[in-house]
Amino acid sequence: MKNKGIKLIKTEVLSDNWYTLNKVTYEFQNKTGQWETHSREAYDRGNGATILLYNREKQTVILTKQFRLPTYVNGNPTGLLIEACAGLLDKDNPEKCIKKETQEETGYKIENVQKIFEAYMSPGSVTEILYFFVAEYNEDMKVSEGGGLEEEQENIEVLEINFDQAFEMINKGEIKDGKTIMLLQHAKINKLLSE
Repeated sequence: MKNKGIKLIKTEVLSDNWYTLNKVTYEFQNKTGQWETHSREAYDRGNGATILLYNREKQTVILTKQFRLPTYVNGNPTGLLIEACAGLLDKDNPEKCIKKETQEETGYKIENVQKIFEAYMSPGSVTEILYFFVAEYNEDMKVSEGGGLEEEQENIEVLEINFDQAFEMINKGEIKDGKTIMLLQHAKINKLLSE
C-alpha cells in the first residue's frame, strides 16, 4: 500500500558516475496533518544478494576477503574486509544472481540455495535492498579457485573458516561487515552447523 502522506516533487541527478546519487524533493505529511517540504539525497546502486556457504560435516563456512575503499577512507588501516559472498543483481533475480556470484567469487557451483530474509542495509542514504541466502557446500562443488572476475577488477581471497572461529571473529572485531554478521548470527541462532 502506497504511503498517502508522501508526494514526490522532483528528482535531480547529482552524480551518475559509478552509481547514481539523486536529490529528491518531496512533501511529507507530519503527525499533526501539516505538509512539510523535505529534500534528501539517495544513493541508488541497485539491489543485491548475499550468501553464507556452510559445511555441516566440517563445521566450516566460506567467506571472502577483499579491499573496500569506503572502509579504508573511514579508518580501516588495510581496507581489507572479511565478508560473505555478495553481488549486485544486475537485472537477474536474486537466486540466479547469488548462484552466479558464488561461483565467480568462491569457485563453488551451488544448485540449492535457501532465501532466509531480505533487508535494507543503510536506509537513511542507500536505496539497496539485500536478499540473504544460505547454502550447504562440499568439495565436490568446487569448480575453480574463485577470486572474482578480472574485468570487474575483483581481487578476492577465498577463506574457509571454522564456524566457531568465524563467529568469534565478530567479537574480536575482525569481521565488521554487517551482512556477514547477520548471516553468521542466523546460522548460530538456527543451529545450521549443529551436528
